[in-house]
Amino acid sequence: MKSNCFTIVLSCLLLATISSCTNNSEPGESAKVLSVDSLDSEKQMLDLNNRIAAKPSDAAAYYERAQIFIQKNILQQAFRDLSMATILDSTKPEYFLMLADVSFRGLQIQQAVKAFEKCLELDPKNIEANLKLSELYMYLKAYPKAIEYANEALRIDSRRSKAYFIKGFVYKESGDTVRALSSFTTVTELDPQNYDAYIQLGILNAAKDNDIAIQYYSNALRVRPGSEEALYNRGLYYQESGLLEKAEEDYKSILAKNSNYADAYYNLGFIALVNKKDYPEAIKQFSAALSVNQNYVEAFYNRGLAYQYSGDKNSAVKDYRSALSIYPTYTLAKERLSELGNQ
Repeated sequence: MKSNCFTIVLSCLLLATISSCTNNSEPGESAKVLSVDSLDSEKQMLDLNNRIAAKPSDAAAYYERAQIFIQKNILQQAFRDLSMATILDSTKPEYFLMLADVSFRGLQIQQAVKAFEKCLELDPKNIEANLKLSELYMYLKAYPKAIEYANEALRIDSRRSKAYFIKGFVYKESGDTVRALSSFTTVTELDPQNYDAYIQLGILNAAKDNDIAIQYYSNALRVRPGSEEALYNRGLYYQESGLLEKAEEDYKSILAKNSNYADAYYNLGFIALVNKKDYPEAIKQFSAALSVNQNYVEAFYNRGLAYQYSGDKNSAVKDYRSALSIYPTYTLAKERLSELGNQ
């Protein structure tokens, strides 16, 4: 069967929210966080432009204008305003936190790290900065640093599920399955609606042939009904466990909503070919997969097998050659052609 590459679907934890840091300023001194959605952003922009024109040293005005640019996804202008805000007033951790977020979104990684570190220099117990820096190091595969900042976040607030999620991912990537399972389980205990943690627990348990994987995928579907990822992963586990009807049900559920999901067609074809010896059905499903992805090498090869077993030698040869045209070193296709007296 085509090997399944489980895609790790993470929530965009770092970029989902541009949060402000807290600091020790007196009430009224901290910079304003705008609620752009509830106001006329164009009027706000005009007001801020006038404020800056009248007082170019108004750091808060640059910070507030940057938020509007972020809402409009004009990141280069947001970066410029935030850079100016930090130059004019280097005492506000929230300026550096937002600058770090925008820098990361613009793939200015070193700038992002420096800005996060400056935020923490000003406000060491800022949990958002610790979490985001931990996640940034996770993406960079600097795993010891990722764990360090995740643990610091947990020292500030031991119930932050995001910190445990980051640790779980780091442990998983490092091959420490036991700690990964423990961390992701803690995430679900703290946040029973955490879809990504259920997916990760499903993947880890499926790799251990532990049937509890089914429950975790089902929990993911409870949180996010109809998730193609959860349905496919659960269907694959059913398939590999010999629960073919349940597997087919999950694949068909995907296709009922998304007729372009090539892997679901492919796996239905594989079940028909290998498990049911229903070659016409296998040909139908592999053909559907190929209608979505014309370079699906495994679908060409396995449809070739279905044609060969059905006695349609010419169609089999054509499919094996198609597979080789995409992947010239495909040994299995070469062997099948040889069997059929073709090279």
